[in-house]
Amino acid sequence: MDGYCQRAQSVAGLNPAKYAPMIDEIRSTQNPRIKAACQLRQGRGRQQQQRFLVDGVREIERALEAGWPMEEVFICDALLGQPGDRELRDRLEHAGVLLCPVTGPVMEKIAFGDRHDGLVAVAQQRPLATLETLCCTPGMLLAVMESIEKPGNLGAILRSADAAGVDAVILANQATDPFNPNVIRASTGIIFSMPVYAASSEQTLDWLTKNGFQICATRIDGSASYLDIDWKGQLAIVLGEESLGLSPCWSGPAVTAVSIPMRGSADSLNVSTTAAILFYEALRQRESA
Repeated sequence: MDGYCQRAQSVAGLNPAKYAPMIDEIRSTQNPRIKAACQLRQGRGRQQQQRFLVDGVREIERALEAGWPMEEVFICDALLGQPGDRELRDRLEHAGVLLCPVTGPVMEKIAFGDRHDGLVAVAQQRPLATLETLCCTPGMLLAVMESIEKPGNLGAILRSADAAGVDAVILANQATDPFNPNVIRASTGIIFSMPVYAASSEQTLDWLTKNGFQICATRIDGSASYLDIDWKGQLAIVLGEESLGLSPCWSGPAVTAVSIPMRGSADSLNVSTTAAILFYEALRQRESA
């Protein structure tokens, strides 16, 4: 059994006898553990260490529930003000995660922005799955995100996809690190439970076509309103980066160009807003059917 499966079993409560080790309280921001953790705020640091940070109680809980392998959690007891905070601390301890007590100033050094939940985890980074491992099922609803650059947009899209029942998200021509702290925060930790795949746009289009998907791509010049589309059945919703839109790959005869009516002076919506509208229209139609 590999390390990931062992951790997942421990998290699920199958190994309740396993308790987390504890180290002495870290009081210096120059501590090697703290310096290494701070480097994970940058993409280069995440790439070099193959680790990333998870800020906040809600996000850590979701990583824990998903069985995501965590190496250590920095804890500032003085900032654990809610009953659920202490409960999460106990769950981490029982799961065998290394607990690292820190002082308030040290936690402020490693915490993200203005977040001071009193818990920051360091998790192992794993490569995204490829399309060869994606099992196609009848009625599957997929979201394809091409070249999305802004971490906040990607995180918000993942959150909406989860809420609307999207089965999986494909990052085509991936342009954002899905383990960026902004992605994790904007997704509220959904990144740990939503199946996410990576491929080129050409590979994605080929896979969708071979598996019989109806492909709807959002374009400003789309001839069909999203209100006139049948969103039921085996479907892929394709969205691109706001500044550049979708690549020519998605303009062929196998793709239906879809637009959202704009009644004001603005000519486009934020990509995460567009995604939410289309995901929920698909959900509405599927539930009514």
